[in-house]
Amino acid sequence: MGRVTTRRRIESIEADRRRERLDTLAVEEPLEIRVDGAALAVTMRTPGSDFELAQGFLLTEGIIHRRDQVVGIRYCAGSVDGENTYNVLDVAVRDPAPTALDAARRQQYTTSSCGVCGKASLDAVVTTTSHDPRRDPVAFTSSLIASLPERLRTAQKVFDSTGGLHAAGLFDIDGRALVVREDVGRHNAVDKVIGWALEHDLVPLQGIALCVSGRVSFELTQKATMAGIPILAAVSAPSSLAVELAERGGVTVVAFVRGDSMNIYSHPHRITN
Repeated sequence: MGRVTTRRRIESIEADRRRERLDTLAVEEPLEIRVDGAALAVTMRTPGSDFELAQGFLLTEGIIHRRDQVVGIRYCAGSVDGENTYNVLDVAVRDPAPTALDAARRQQYTTSSCGVCGKASLDAVVTTTSHDPRRDPVAFTSSLIASLPERLRTAQKVFDSTGGLHAAGLFDIDGRALVVREDVGRHNAVDKVIGWALEHDLVPLQGIALCVSGRVSFELTQKATMAGIPILAAVSAPSSLAVELAERGGVTVVAFVRGDSMNIYSHPHRITN
């Protein structure tokens, strides 16, 4: 398994004083995901929880819908001096959705900032998910939602040493963190927690809130919708397309969660005083 952090000698300037010191950086490396031996996608990620990442990606892209569709996962040999670089994963899948598989293969590369973009329409997400958040009656109190960013931040172990990672966490109605994952890519962090839930047979994630450390983009709302997550909370802003998808898909988006204030952009009935 690759390193999560690395050390590098740098020069820093503080109050006009220049000095050399060692700094800790979050590792960013490519992960190639294959399905049944055929290349599917490449994402830039922080090594760790790669099996979760791959399964979460396959679920949120609509390629699989259940854990029992994953027959096996293994690392493939890398290309550096014939040694395994742990940067290539092959997932054996039973009955993958052919249309979703073809669509994902057309989008061969994703960066750590954008995720898988370019969906043809919002309806494509709403109509293909097998786990519909619109039917989830759960409600969280506003005070509990307000506490989630700090609960998430407390669990960010690698962020403490690097300051350079996004985080995503799944929380139950009592505010208990089921799982928290970090990554250089916010969409990867979300795929990791959804992949964890898939491995633990918790999908659809009914009665659960997903909290993310950054903004709410279309692809994060897509992933929440595909996993059946009813509430998506974030410390920063949502995009217009994210809110439109959330409204159609039945996801409550709560953004700018800072202190005791927040903005509810869709399905506000799930947030009570």
